[in-house]
Amino acid sequence: MNSKNKYDFWFFCKIIIFILFAIFLVYPFFNLFSKSFQGENGQFTLEYFANFFQYKYYNQTLIRSLTVSTITTIVATVIGVPLAYLFTRYKIYGGKIINIMIIMSLMSPPFIGAYSWIILLGRSGVITKFLQNIGINFPSIYGFLGIILVFTLKLYPYIFLYVSGALNSIDSSLEEASESLGASKIKRLLSVTFPVIKPTIAAGAIMVFMSSLADFGTPMLIGEGYKVLPVLAYEEYMSETGGNAGMAAALSIIIVLCSLTVLLVQKYLTNKKNYTMSTLRPPAKKELKPLYKVLVSLLLFFVAFVTFLPQIVVIVISFLNTNGPVFTSGFGLTSYQTIFFRLATNIKNTFTFSTIAILLIIVISILTARLITKNRGKSSALMDVLVMFPYVIPGAVLGISLLLTFNKQPLILAGTPLIMIIAYVIRKMPYTVRSSSAILQQIDGSVEEASISLGESPMKSFFKVTVRIMMPGIISGAILSWISTINELSSSVMLYTGKTATISVAIYTEVVRASFGTAAALASILTITTILSFIIFNIISKGKVSVV
Repeated sequence: MNSKNKYDFWFFCKIIIFILFAIFLVYPFFNLFSKSFQGENGQFTLEYFANFFQYKYYNQTLIRSLTVSTITTIVATVIGVPLAYLFTRYKIYGGKIINIMIIMSLMSPPFIGAYSWIILLGRSGVITKFLQNIGINFPSIYGFLGIILVFTLKLYPYIFLYVSGALNSIDSSLEEASESLGASKIKRLLSVTFPVIKPTIAAGAIMVFMSSLADFGTPMLIGEGYKVLPVLAYEEYMSETGGNAGMAAALSIIIVLCSLTVLLVQKYLTNKKNYTMSTLRPPAKKELKPLYKVLVSLLLFFVAFVTFLPQIVVIVISFLNTNGPVFTSGFGLTSYQTIFFRLATNIKNTFTFSTIAILLIIVISILTARLITKNRGKSSALMDVLVMFPYVIPGAVLGISLLLTFNKQPLILAGTPLIMIIAYVIRKMPYTVRSSSAILQQIDGSVEEASISLGESPMKSFFKVTVRIMMPGIISGAILSWISTINELSSSVMLYTGKTATISVAIYTEVVRASFGTAAALASILTITTILSFIIFNIISKGKVSVV
């Protein structure tokens, strides 16, 4: 009887999922790792790593990447924490609109922000020309400062959302006790509130750091001479002179090691100081004096508006008439006519690949969440690590590892739609697994046991009873995976061919060619799709807006 139970439906699910992870995640990454130590004739070598540390052309990109990520994280924290405190502690005007604008900016791809700021602050940008006409020379958006600006506006919402959630969960009795002991507001904030939310700030900061370290599109579009690691890895692999797969692999390993190191340090520091508390009495929002309420509301709205501005810009620009790379007077649908005539394949590919990927993500995530949550053990812990590992792998690195693995026998996938779909599933599945696991942990196991006691098999009981209860969490996670998938650039730009290019790839290539009208029209399609998806997500989550 025990033997029969051991080899049940879930046993075979576990085996199949581990095989899929082994083939499409572990083996490609192992192949990437071995390639970084493999010379041209197949012999073991440390040449690529030696070159990296020997030549400034290579090692300076690591310093630049870490500098950009560190400064972005600091500035994002300086912006995000105070905004979150004002938003959660005081009653303001238009709070829901401000929250939605901030979340929407987080869910759009960074390269759209980079493109929009080129339109506004580029050498011939709208704001740049206006300032020049009144005698003000404003720094160009290109280079180091531009990357910091785009990353900060794109990523500070991580800090804002994490800290807002933490501040709403603090038991008000802690702050009340500090106040009763005579502590001032500033002292109460520094000695009670801040230490309690410090692990949450660290969690948000690590998301900002890793996202900026891994991003490819923004530095590629506006970095110009300021080259960072992901861009260098892309150029090494895609070089017109034949490429250097070994050097690209070595650079990819260094990126992953940096991400892992930062993640482990953050976990170590936050585990040393962690606080638990009752959240039965969350703090109530305080009413401000009318003038202060207006000022705080305007401040929050201004920051949220600047954050959301790239989405507004691409939609407006998409309707401007163009003559090649030059915008002419008047509005029209010329850019949309061009993209539906010339780039219809890219649009179709984006929604086709993303839909197939989401269907696969839903099925695999449901089974994975069940195995991680209900079947406790070493294998489940390992599965959880494998699911979350793609968070550490930048998209460009994943793309390189898949190309190195599947461009030869016995399984040639390079250049096919399947390799794009596999990359999307690997990269975006954690959203759905996490949301499914979260709701599954809240479901009483007796519900499924009751169905089994009535004669249904464990498998049928799970799909007929438990999955139906899990559906809101599954769909919410799937929508977030969908939004992230249609906007994916870093892995797509490594894997695409002429027949498999997506909207994000087309936006990138159009911006490089200075076809800003068509790029804006394509970006508008992604923006509108993202907004509609977010509305659906908000309805399903019953207004509990959270994406982290």
